Amino acid sequence: MELFRIKKDIPFMRHALVFNVISALTFVAAVFFLLTKGLHLSIEFTGGTVMEVAYPRAANIEQVRKTVEGLGFPDSQVQSFGTAQDVLIRLPAQKGVTTAQTSEKVMTALKGTDADVKLQRVEFVGPQVGEELAADGLTALAMVILGIIIYLAFRFEWKYAIAAVIANLHDVIIILGFFAAFQWEFSLTVLAAVLAILGYSVNESVVVFDRVRETFRDRRFGRLGTAEVMNHAITSTISRTVITHGSTQFLVLSMLLFGGPTLHYFELALTIGILFGIYSSVFVAAAVAMWLGVKREDLIKPVKEKDEHDGAVV
Repeated sequence: MELFRIKKDIPFMRHALVFNVISALTFVAAVFFLLTKGLHLSIEFTGGTVMEVAYPRAANIEQVRKTVEGLGFPDSQVQSFGTAQDVLIRLPAQKGVTTAQTSEKVMTALKGTDADVKLQRVEFVGPQVGEELAADGLTALAMVILGIIIYLAFRFEWKYAIAAVIANLHDVIIILGFFAAFQWEFSLTVLAAVLAILGYSVNESVVVFDRVRETFRDRRFGRLGTAEVMNHAITSTISRTVITHGSTQFLVLSMLLFGGPTLHYFELALTIGILFGIYSSVFVAAAVAMWLGVKREDLIKPVKEKDEHDGAVV
């Protein structure tokens, strides 16, 4: 399916160096913010108090959130849990304040707006649990990257695998850099979004590399150099990119604007990742593969000339 078809190849690789310098500067800025500011981790990583409260009727989540934030918990998380009547509240740990004192303070405030609210359970999540979650998250990230390298190395060639991984890490670091620079809360849902972007971004790289392989194997393009092949591959997939990324971005932006605070940072990470995923597939993955020296012989084995003595009768 195509919305349009561009007859003349766009010379993307002619400007690859300029765009990659911009990309490198953005990457360095992201690393700088990660090293200097660090991530603003949620209570899932740092520890805190978890409360579950129940209302006799559908709870007003926005009112509950304002009430909790008014108590001095700006980083709290309030969301529906199970049914419309049940609400889960996560509160960051405070020095010198016990879990019992925190829950009592919150319940007093909630009963001030609705006397029928009941506390179902309260528990403390220690920082050691958060350390385990962080370690598991990094392990998951490393396994995904390793899987991508193995998959692309078997499907294409090791140069393509290295190029795709560099592009994917570029996207991940820039997402984390945004969260560090603006001190947006980094939670498990954001980590899930980062892992989703890894798969989403590598899919776009695979589509481009598939077209590169087809172009290299097509005899009609036998005289084209590597840069021209890259240009043709990217140009011929633009219509597909507009359809898939446009529809996905529209959905993500809709959830970002109307999904509420619970999904806000999850969708924000996806929005940034999709935008940079398109950019990296064209100006990072393809350019790095070209600079690594990919050529027609990497995908097409040369045909051995038949020896004139073969088959001769002695």
